Amino acid sequence: MESRKIQRVGYSTFSVSLPKDWVENKGLKQGDLIMLLPEKDGSLKLIPTSMVEHKAQIEEYEINSDLCNEPRMLERLIVGNYTLGRDVFRIVSSTRISSMHVEEVRQITRRLMGLGIVQETPQRIDLQCSIDPTKFKIDMLMRRLSVIASTMNTEAMQALSESNQELAEDTIRREDEADMMYWLAIRLLLSAQRDRVIADKIGLEEPSQILYYTLITRYLEMIADHAENIARRAIEFKTHGKERIGKHAMRRVINLSELAQNVFLKAMDCVFTRDIEIANNVLEISKVIRNEHERLMKELPESPILRTVVLDLTRIADNGAGIAVIAINRALEKPSKICSVSGSEA
Repeated sequence: MESRKIQRVGYSTFSVSLPKDWVENKGLKQGDLIMLLPEKDGSLKLIPTSMVEHKAQIEEYEINSDLCNEPRMLERLIVGNYTLGRDVFRIVSSTRISSMHVEEVRQITRRLMGLGIVQETPQRIDLQCSIDPTKFKIDMLMRRLSVIASTMNTEAMQALSESNQELAEDTIRREDEADMMYWLAIRLLLSAQRDRVIADKIGLEEPSQILYYTLITRYLEMIADHAENIARRAIEFKTHGKERIGKHAMRRVINLSELAQNVFLKAMDCVFTRDIEIANNVLEISKVIRNEHERLMKELPESPILRTVVLDLTRIADNGAGIAVIAINRALEKPSKICSVSGSEA
């Protein structure tokens, strides 16, 4: 780290010299412009205008479908480009894009918000994303994903207890909506990491929030995955397992579901309210769920389907507990009555 003295130039201007190595590395010369960006921590960021101009140019990427020989590999590469914030990319082949790959492209574009096929030939498929990241608020996406996961869990358990296959199938289809919100949120968070302007627009006040929200988004997506698993078990249970389970055992599993859902919903509230006491209570409830999980696993030896449901519910609670830990960490970032800088008042 180098230091520079502030020099007065004229009556009302101050100047600081720039390190020679940095100037040469950036290809700058006398007369070039440099943009100054004040950061929230009080520092000042220097940005050569050449970097800004480079960012303004839309970069296009190509995915070689000839090399995508593994199942769903092409789909995952499309999702990766989307979440990295790339607006224009294409699928290419040296001969002809296989019908399997074409169908893979069409299926995944329907599950990625704002992404569409703008041109298609036998050897090339052009994709473009029309999403403006500055039009979204990250907390709104978090709440939306939380509602979807909560609805899926409620419907999956209802389908299980009522042997309702149609409701279970509705829950499974809802997973696509959860994935859409998840991938959009990750796209916004990665864009915010690269661009402070986008971070401000979507409601991220501090860089640490990018990590917090990325973890929360992942927890919520996994909760939705476990709810989908329960819906699939509900379909199996309707055919294979219902007659072997008493009403009391089913009631206990439903109670476990309600506790697990309470854990992650309260944890989400604490992320925004910064209520450490409630977040701590959530973590204690998760321990109760773990104990009930162990009891149920011993008492349901003849029901492998219901044991799997109990395992998914416990993992939902574990993910909720992870969100509660993040809520506590977020709350500790600001001084309060419960935790403040020594010798100061919150």
